[in-house]
Amino acid sequence: MLKVDKINFYYGEIQVLYDISLEVKSGEFVVILGPNGHGKSTLLKNICGILKPFSGKIQYNNEEIQRLEVQKIVENGLVYIAEDRHLFGDMTVLENLLMGAYNKPARLKEKDNLEYVYQLFPKLKTLKNSSASSLSGGEARMLAIGRGIMSNPKFLAIDEPSLGLAPNLRQEVFKKIDEIRKSNKSVLVVEQNTTIVTKYADIIYVVEDGRIIFSGSRDEALKNKKVREVFLGY
Repeated sequence: MLKVDKINFYYGEIQVLYDISLEVKSGEFVVILGPNGHGKSTLLKNICGILKPFSGKIQYNNEEIQRLEVQKIVENGLVYIAEDRHLFGDMTVLENLLMGAYNKPARLKEKDNLEYVYQLFPKLKTLKNSSASSLSGGEARMLAIGRGIMSNPKFLAIDEPSLGLAPNLRQEVFKKIDEIRKSNKSVLVVEQNTTIVTKYADIIYVVEDGRIIFSGSRDEALKNKKVREVFLGY
């Protein structure tokens, strides 16, 4: 479904990503782990069109997308959910959700997707007339994910979904992301909270200094001494 082939990226003259390659198959839950500041979020933004790689290819459903505009990528079903959520604080929960359905394919399925969001996150239905600025951290994260679903994704790319959340809310958020994956969607997550996220991962990539230093299944990660001790905390 998604194939990243040897992409390189620079901020000015500073190289941040080095020959990064990865793959996400249809229906997979794939996780990118690694220390803060080592290129994980930059990689996700390259995949989603927010940043453009200096070289290399990114294919989504066998189409090269590394030069496409973000709107076109979203219309094709690849949706990015940012670490900082980008909610409209002075708008209601419902208004924020409806903002996600701005592209034509999403507008055609707006009602169905809204019902699915409310089924997935019943709290959002209760809070639909509340302003986004009044939400707790966990509620805001649910709203960000819900708005992503309103864009009618086939593939969700989520940056640091557990950032700033209490441990019980982290568990809840990842359970919901796994439910989304089971509804015939693919998921690519950048995360630092390794203990929780590896429970759900089909495939794990570890990024260090802008390079992939490990790729494999969860079981393979647990058998790798460096990955287990340094990145998984086992």
